Amino acid sequence: MITLTDLFCGAGGSSTGATKIPGVQVRMAANHARKAVNTHQANHPDADHDCADISQVVPTRYPATDILWASPECTNHSRAKGRRRGHGEFNDGLFATDGTDEAAIRSRATMWDVPRFAEAHRYPIIIVENVPDARWWGPDDMPGGTFDAWLAVMRSWGYEHRIIYLDSAHAQAYGPGSRSRRPRMYVKFWLKGHRAPDFEKWLRPYGDCPMHGRLQLIQAWKHTKMSSPDRPWGVYGKSGQYLYRCPRVECRNAIVEPAVRSAAEAIDWSLPAQVIGDRSRALKPNTMRRIREGFDRFARPLLVPTEGREGKTADPADRPLRTVTTRNETGLAVPPYMVELRGGGSSHRSAAAPMSTVTAGGNHHGLVTAPDLLVPYYTNGNAQLAAEPMATVTTVERHSLLVGGRVAAVEECRFRMIEPHEYARAMEFPDDYVFIGETAGKPPTKRQWVEMVGNAVTPNVARDLVAMAVEALTGEAIEPAA
Repeated sequence: MITLTDLFCGAGGSSTGATKIPGVQVRMAANHARKAVNTHQANHPDADHDCADISQVVPTRYPATDILWASPECTNHSRAKGRRRGHGEFNDGLFATDGTDEAAIRSRATMWDVPRFAEAHRYPIIIVENVPDARWWGPDDMPGGTFDAWLAVMRSWGYEHRIIYLDSAHAQAYGPGSRSRRPRMYVKFWLKGHRAPDFEKWLRPYGDCPMHGRLQLIQAWKHTKMSSPDRPWGVYGKSGQYLYRCPRVECRNAIVEPAVRSAAEAIDWSLPAQVIGDRSRALKPNTMRRIREGFDRFARPLLVPTEGREGKTADPADRPLRTVTTRNETGLAVPPYMVELRGGGSSHRSAAAPMSTVTAGGNHHGLVTAPDLLVPYYTNGNAQLAAEPMATVTTVERHSLLVGGRVAAVEECRFRMIEPHEYARAMEFPDDYVFIGETAGKPPTKRQWVEMVGNAVTPNVARDLVAMAVEALTGEAIEPAA
């Protein structure tokens, strides 16, 4: 039996993922929020629980275990807070004279609970979860200085480490990835002299290389101000610091998008959504702007390859036409219009207009429907296709669903907010997971439910990282998912 302590356990995402690995038992779980402890206890009744400010807990109050999972508070490390992350000036070490947010400083200080507990229990393996920006924890004139000091303290207690940057949608080694994006930093520590985890085995998502087909990809870091091959840091994507590539050289290590699951899998399509034009209260201008931008972006004309080799994809018609061959192999899709495929005096018309003459020659009309979109409420957020993973779930309800279908205008689309149970599914909580409010046995408010989900670790990431840890502890191979 491998035992695990879950500090800052929240609603139980990390524990839920850990217990997916045979032989793992959550021995101790602690958090400061009563609703989180109530929820964790309802779903993990065999674990001991403590509702406490962990920074005030004497570590020997809790038993020693084989693995420590710790998720110190991350919101005050994140750039999403929109505030500077410096320490500020203090009088007598208590009060900030420059207006620095003292609660934010105390929040970031929860990172120091990890070496406190490591000193007391010398856990063979420790996994620490936080946002990527925690890498730059420190004063404004020395970004990352405090983080480096934190790592130095852990080294002084005999730990080696590796920093992992991983999006939850790509954690798919021991099962499927999440249906939501969640870029996070994970620091894995193990005692010197013990077997190191096999990082390469567990951290390479699958993707389809145009030349080599389906294979495990390698993480490739860009050369940026904040990251380099010898100092990787950041998040995945076109505007991030790393991508994934094919590991084979014949294709020149082609950039390959990892296979991911869609937000549409987590959405309850049976729930009603109201037609935008029928709403008694109009949506706010910013919301409508995002809807229109998303609609225009994803419902624009497409050039669609109809023949030729595998790997060809549809391109927007406002981009250059792909190489013209001797075969007629490109079709035009123009949503949300009727597309007249042969003859006649016109090529397309609005779906709201009467259909052009139906001839005896067959089906000459194509109807392209508007896409289903997720519309975030972030200030700088953009609409996205429901066929992609959901954007990072926060502690506040900030996603809505735009249901497309056969429409002539944006106002004919149907709109509703994403519900808490849909957020939970996108974050990979089981459908039968029970969420409890501040009072034991009573359900949470919608706000409390979303807050717990938005603060959670996605269970699939904990599943993979704990599987890696168990394999290192026991020396017995665990087979990843095919």
